[in-house]
Amino acid sequence: MTAVDLSLRSVVTAWINTRLHRVRCAVHHGDLFEPVAGKCFDLILANPPYVPAATNMLPRHRITRCWDGGLDGRTVLDRICAGGPALLAPGGLMLLVHSAVCDDDATLCRLVEAGMHAEVLARATVPFGPVMRLRAAMLEARGFVQPGQRDEELVVIGARRAS
Repeated sequence: MTAVDLSLRSVVTAWINTRLHRVRCAVHHGDLFEPVAGKCFDLILANPPYVPAATNMLPRHRITRCWDGGLDGRTVLDRICAGGPALLAPGGLMLLVHSAVCDDDATLCRLVEAGMHAEVLARATVPFGPVMRLRAAMLEARGFVQPGQRDEELVVIGARRAS
């Protein structure tokens, strides 16, 4: 198992947890695929920042880095769709979790464009969490949610490398 995170605090926490629970895991600090360039994986799991934000500038050193996904919530998602397939072994699987607010159809299209067979594997409607609640007015004003909507649909998208 390999874990990668941009947040040094998250890397340290993951490293400590893997040791406490005796899980063999290489934990890397870095930006998405850079620390594992040239490696192949049978499975890639990602729950990237996907909440639409006021700007496309992704925060580097604040807690909002955990959820800010740029103006449309897709800044990190699109990078994963473009770069993840190259790290998959033949027959490998990528699983992405994000809100339908940032357009699951766009994720499917980008994965197909990258040579993957992609589909939504699961959907679940959940109440807005704290960040989405705080941004509800902005999300409404920009057309991401309907007026008064206070729930979101989470999706799990699976993508396999095309043979």
